[in-house]
Amino acid sequence: MSEINSLKDKLQALQEKALLAFQEAADLQALQTLRVAYLGKKGELTSVLKGVGKLPPQERPVIGQHVNEVKAVLAAALDTAASALAVKEKEQRIAAERLDMTLSGRSAARGSLHPVQQGLQEMTDIFAHMGFTIAEGPEIEDEFHNFDALNIPQEHPARAMHDTFFFEASDEQQAKLLRTHTSPVQIRTMQDCVASGGTPPLAIVAPGRVYRCDYDVTHSPMFHQVEVFKVDKDVSLAHLKGVLQHFLSAYFEKNIEIRLRPHYFPFTEPSAEVDIGCVFCSGKGCRVCKGSGWVEVLGSGMIHPNVLKAVGIDSEVYSGFAFGLGVERLVMLKHGIPDLRLFFENDVRFLRRMGA
Repeated sequence: MSEINSLKDKLQALQEKALLAFQEAADLQALQTLRVAYLGKKGELTSVLKGVGKLPPQERPVIGQHVNEVKAVLAAALDTAASALAVKEKEQRIAAERLDMTLSGRSAARGSLHPVQQGLQEMTDIFAHMGFTIAEGPEIEDEFHNFDALNIPQEHPARAMHDTFFFEASDEQQAKLLRTHTSPVQIRTMQDCVASGGTPPLAIVAPGRVYRCDYDVTHSPMFHQVEVFKVDKDVSLAHLKGVLQHFLSAYFEKNIEIRLRPHYFPFTEPSAEVDIGCVFCSGKGCRVCKGSGWVEVLGSGMIHPNVLKAVGIDSEVYSGFAFGLGVERLVMLKHGIPDLRLFFENDVRFLRRMGA
């Protein structure tokens, strides 16, 4: 009897120890560890049962029944502890995930227009407020609209393959090309006006993509240009200068000094390069303006009579001015951007700086 009583005492002590451990378990993982430690194949209950083999055969059923009772008690205690811990962990998770509805919401990062598109919109808005109408044209052009009607001679370098992107064409087809400027929109607009039986005045701003075989820190094979022209009776160079003065001052948001230097363009006569007082040094001389105090920004002039004749407008009655500006060029000057290629590399840091 002493052996069976000893085993019963061990089982009772084991039960009390296990029940206390189950109650003190910190989480479900700790409870699982305790289950293995007490009821597993190599657990403490298995160690106690090793003494059953020393009992007489008639006493073994008695201790076996006692062992089953201890197992049932411990299993029930494990289930109770597991349920309590599951509820506790759920409450802790809910508390941790609780939202304070009184806090301000988190603002989601929003995208915006690309810096070039921002500049393009700013420029066209300025001209729209001046009474110019926005017009667009195809990016794939023919030689007549891109060159011939603009009084550009056959031998002009701009027609060369190394300056213009031409498409392959048979001898019967007229050569197609990616437009090298937005000036063809000027031709198409005047043609449409004449074809519909209308007459000037015309005041048009034509924004869009253009293409040339060029690529470096200040040139790109694809860039954006804005063509601006006005045709009416008695349009003069003074009107051109006034429009340029107002536009450039509005775009750079300060009074800008400008000067017109004589130049040559096939489609205008007289022609002029337009310089502005350096926006970085205010005309004192710096690296950007190469010490001159002036920065070239665009080409301009009075529409050549041959251009008016090509579209059927009487150059004896009507005159006009035209100028074209590179959007990226002006955006670079306004924001101090050193390399044109930054516009097309899509570096997120650059775009964030520019507000895109």
